[in-house]
Amino acid sequence: MNGWEVAAFVLVIGGIVPALILACRGDAVHRLVGLELASSVGVLVMLVMIQATGQPSYLIVPLVLALLGFAGTLVFTRLLGSKP
Repeated sequence: MNGWEVAAFVLVIGGIVPALILACRGDAVHRLVGLELASSVGVLVMLVMIQATGQPSYLIVPLVLALLGFAGTLVFTRLLGSKP
């Protein structure tokens, strides 16, 4: 296990797990923050794993996730704003 894999493991434990807990409980705003945090940490984990494996051709996946995560946040915010 090299340093990049250890960094990815630390990011998963220290970032994804709290983000998923935050996304599963609380009101809608807290769930939105958890969703955005999980998306950001997921992109970082993928970038670190790409660096660990040495496959730069996989860089398109985290880039697409970053764009879709941002778009999903905008859509979710729009839906939150339309509450009566």
